[in-house]
Amino acid sequence: MSATLINGVLAWVLPNGTFYLAGGDNSNCTVSVCPVELSVYGYRPSLAASGALMALYSICMIIQTVLGFRYKTWWFMSCMIAGCVDEILGYAGRIMYWQNPWGPSGFILQIVMITIGPVFFSGAIYVLLSQIVDYISPKHSRFASKWYIWTFIPFDIVSLVLQAIGGAMSSTSHGSSNAGVQIALAGLSIQVITLVVFVVLVVDYLVRSRQVWTQLQLPTSFKIFCGGLALATILILIRCAYRIFELSEGYSQTSTALRNEPLFIGLESVMVILAAYCLIAAHPGPVFKRDGLPPIESSQLDQEK
Repeated sequence: MSATLINGVLAWVLPNGTFYLAGGDNSNCTVSVCPVELSVYGYRPSLAASGALMALYSICMIIQTVLGFRYKTWWFMSCMIAGCVDEILGYAGRIMYWQNPWGPSGFILQIVMITIGPVFFSGAIYVLLSQIVDYISPKHSRFASKWYIWTFIPFDIVSLVLQAIGGAMSSTSHGSSNAGVQIALAGLSIQVITLVVFVVLVVDYLVRSRQVWTQLQLPTSFKIFCGGLALATILILIRCAYRIFELSEGYSQTSTALRNEPLFIGLESVMVILAAYCLIAAHPGPVFKRDGLPPIESSQLDQEK
């Protein structure tokens, strides 16, 4: 038995001359006759990891739905639910890929959904900067708070579209589309740049407003919120950097990053699920609820009393 190319398509040839195609639209390899090393990823995804992640995202989605309706944070809730649904479908695709590493459905589903899922989490993060500005001290911001939303969200949408298109092109071509890889890389790069600019502006605002927040007794809920937001942003940045590294070699059988499942679980799966749960801690509802006053106003009110 040996692997060979037939009309440019990788195939597995049995001693009796029977061959099975391991790529292309007419692929007929199965795990019972072809070695999994001939598949795009070169391994069968962990069922335990995929199942656990689907369960964790389902729990996260339920929590975000409850909090969203309680505090009427519709944008944040919508972004989080969309991200969780994408991730659940993506890991369902990995289970399908485990069943048949040469089947197009599982490959398509996990490539597209897992790729674009964190974009929705980023969208949830971006709107929080404007709320922080309004909460602490709007006059210390370089821009009106609304411009943070109108600047970051369009770039997030562009990143989402490019990653979706690139993922779709790669999946429908069984990973052979170099254009699809480059488009997905462009989307990921835009996401990284946008997140880095977001971090820079957050730090800039913290420096400019330090005379305000250092003199205030900030509530514990706000400190937890900021910690969760910061950690979620860092985790998503790590994940995006990893995906750029992973895709830099394309969907080739010589790509060591692409065919390394522990690396994928550690720098994709773990990073994103932790970010999703950090955004539960960073939920805007308990901090920016309607009946609460910004700390600067509360401080002034105490002084007047």
